[in-house]
Amino acid sequence: MKVLNLYAGIGGNRKLWEDVEVTAVELDPVIAGIYQDFFPDDKVIVDDAHKYLQDHYEEFDFIWSSPPCTFHSRARFWGRHTPTFPDMKLYEEIIFLQHYYKGQFCVENVVGYYPPLIKPQNVSRHYFWSNFYIMDFVEPDYDFDSINDLQRHKGLNISKYSGFRKDAVLRSAIYPPLGKHILDCARGNTQASLTAFSKRVRIDEK
Repeated sequence: MKVLNLYAGIGGNRKLWEDVEVTAVELDPVIAGIYQDFFPDDKVIVDDAHKYLQDHYEEFDFIWSSPPCTFHSRARFWGRHTPTFPDMKLYEEIIFLQHYYKGQFCVENVVGYYPPLIKPQNVSRHYFWSNFYIMDFVEPDYDFDSINDLQRHKGLNISKYSGFRKDAVLRSAIYPPLGKHILDCARGNTQASLTAFSKRVRIDEK
């Protein structure tokens, strides 16, 4: 399976994937370097993931995208930040993939401070927009008190690296078993799961 991993970060979502050929796109060269250390067999590209998606989407069987969540998160809205417009690249990518892409896709983001403009699937404290049914998944609670706690929970040790906020990078990394769960759901996209997905959409629309 040829996979495009956009806004790859340090690769929490990718950690437990198997039998995949991955192209990862990450804008920050420091973070991209850490990803490459973790996954030396992946093709890592330092570039604008949004633009890369538009130019290369047809080359892949599965696309995962995690656009920046900063301007959608409840934490920012509740915090002492200057009011700003949400970054609409999130919805641009969802609409683009829904209408132009022939493979399977998953767009991930946080549960936002406003009602989502396009109905997502709400799984394990995340919003997911996909063209396949994602079964329920429960992520265990974890302690945010220290970097070591976050590293243990995510299974990603970044102790030897510097030049960035480690807590922010670790928090934004997807819990690896959840990343595997999403890909497993995509691979098991049988007629039964499509039927379940259709029923769920009809229920949500009522």
